[in-house]
Amino acid sequence: MGQTAHVSAVVWSAAVSLAAWLWLLLFQGWFWRTDVRLPASRDPDGWPDVCVVVPARDEAAVLPASLPSLLAQDYPGRAEVFLVDDGSTDGTGDLARELARRQGGLPLTVVPPGEPPAGWTGKLWAVRHGMELARARDPEYLLLTDADIAHAPDSLRRLVAAAGTGGFDLVSQMARLRVESLWERLVVPAFVYFFAQLYPFRRISRPGSRTAAAAGGCVLLRADAAARARIPDAVRHAVIDDVAVARAVKRSGGRVWLGLADGVDSVRPYPRLGDLWRMVSRSAYAQLRHSPPLLAGTVAGLALVYLVPPAAVAVGAAAGSPPCVLLGAAAWLVMAGTYVPMLRYYRQPLWLAPLLPVTAFLYLLMTVDSAVQHRRGRGAAWKGRTYARPEAAAEEA
Repeated sequence: MGQTAHVSAVVWSAAVSLAAWLWLLLFQGWFWRTDVRLPASRDPDGWPDVCVVVPARDEAAVLPASLPSLLAQDYPGRAEVFLVDDGSTDGTGDLARELARRQGGLPLTVVPPGEPPAGWTGKLWAVRHGMELARARDPEYLLLTDADIAHAPDSLRRLVAAAGTGGFDLVSQMARLRVESLWERLVVPAFVYFFAQLYPFRRISRPGSRTAAAAGGCVLLRADAAARARIPDAVRHAVIDDVAVARAVKRSGGRVWLGLADGVDSVRPYPRLGDLWRMVSRSAYAQLRHSPPLLAGTVAGLALVYLVPPAAVAVGAAAGSPPCVLLGAAAWLVMAGTYVPMLRYYRQPLWLAPLLPVTAFLYLLMTVDSAVQHRRGRGAAWKGRTYARPEAAAEEA
């Protein structure tokens, strides 16, 4: 009798999981599709001035693969690069100057921002310093890009053309992350998949939609929209700065677009699980607003949606319950099917799709660890700086 009740509970859980997956498939903004790319555009009559702001802290390992691509942009208008060297100890600033001397191309200015005052995360303080220098040039657009991002030669041209044609105040591309090691193959495509599930790209650009997000590695921002939204001062506490910037722009009446990138790639390696673990856990709890109830709900939701289907198949097979097996297998099949487009985008083998529950379990553990680290006072971090501010997430939201 006890075993029958146990199997019955699993059957009901599998049914709820299948219903959740059917809802996600059909009603969550088609999040699983990967065809949201830079919209069609036309060249402007006159190319506007652009200033590129690159916050950098201890980035000497990746700059040789990224900075030359910025300096070599084939942009018809006036463009200039400001690299803000935030207290690096590995010679980031000197290396950037040397690369610019050898490469030529767009003008490069390397400046230190000084120590961030209380209430600022280091990255946003560096961004603020770069934006202030850029505003002296009175550009129409600002490109905020990370130090590990390599751009195709026409990247800036395409971003500006898309923003002007579509009337967008913020255009962001989610850079294609590196996928070479075994752990990168298992974790990285799922990272983008989960992000798109939380922030469906189609909803972000839809007028009237409250959904707003950006990808911090590549954000083209209209200068007057930044001033109207008080960027970055309005989000100075934010750990997840890209999402916070997009929200601020949208709340101030601006139009936002986010999609997957072609020709914008992250060159930062994450060869070990520990590297990826730190990438996710450094900000996962901040995403949940440092809220224990939201954490509990997230853990329960991840378990129900991602872990119940394979568990139901195993329990049903062991107990001889066809309904349990069928419901679990159906939910697992829908889950894997929605993951296939992202695997294709990352040019990964499709046999990784049924392993999504394993990756989801890792993300569940990373999220819990993020909360544990916060409780220990270590909080979120950027390049060795830690920020333990429970009130920050509330202000960000």
